[in-house]
Amino acid sequence: MSSPAPEEHRSPVDVPTGWSVERTEGFGPFVSLVHFRRPDGTTYVWSSRAHRKELGRSVIPGRTWWIAVLFCIGSTCFTIGPMSWWEELVGPRWVGLTFFIGSIFFTSASALCFIEAAGAPDHIDLDDSKRRTGPLHHVSWRPRSIDWWATIVQLVGTVWFNVMTFLAMSDSWSVQQTNRLVWAPDVVGSICFLVASYLAWAEVCHSAGRLRIRSVSWWIVVLNLAGSVFFGLSAVGAFTSPSTGEAVGLRLDDGGTILGGICFFVAAALLVPEARSKVVS
Repeated sequence: MSSPAPEEHRSPVDVPTGWSVERTEGFGPFVSLVHFRRPDGTTYVWSSRAHRKELGRSVIPGRTWWIAVLFCIGSTCFTIGPMSWWEELVGPRWVGLTFFIGSIFFTSASALCFIEAAGAPDHIDLDDSKRRTGPLHHVSWRPRSIDWWATIVQLVGTVWFNVMTFLAMSDSWSVQQTNRLVWAPDVVGSICFLVASYLAWAEVCHSAGRLRIRSVSWWIVVLNLAGSVFFGLSAVGAFTSPSTGEAVGLRLDDGGTILGGICFFVAAALLVPEARSKVVS
């Protein structure tokens, strides 16, 4: 009886009979890239992102379009929300509603991302005609997968943004209540976005980080990471000073939100060209 393969040489997905693992790459305990050797001697390269997103297929999955559209709409709301001309046009209450609506679109898109990661097939299928049958097909517990963690942490972050933007629509809070009920959820959501974005970047880099400027997937995760940094800076500036009752860095707050929204919008728009890419990510 043969002994089991070492942990670092085990495949994260089931493969056809006769295939063997040549080498694996990934960040920490996660495997996001595997080089397989087929029985005929040829090599097959598998990556977690390309696998779950079905990259390079003849038809772009419908969920990819939905994720892109939902993130684009949410990003647009966060981009125009802080702009002075928007407040002059619609008034303060509609500005608050703009942020809340944007957060709902973010949560919807993030939920689809999590369903995509949690429902990734547990085997390699080389038949381009076979696709997942529905959005909830084969959703499972996958804590050994970096994409599962990235998407669930991102989803949690969007829920905190839901809380923050909803409570921010009220103008009856004291300074202490504002910092506790509005600013604190903003900080938690921003931290979640930073963690999720870094995990997504590490997944595409198959390491703690590296340059892959020719990869569309790499640019998507880099832009998302930059957007998360800008949202984090916005949260820093949004803290309400007890002495003045005003945000300690209004320009940082607004500027970080705008720049973050732009980064997220471009990253979402790139999901479509990524889906058409033939390059394994």
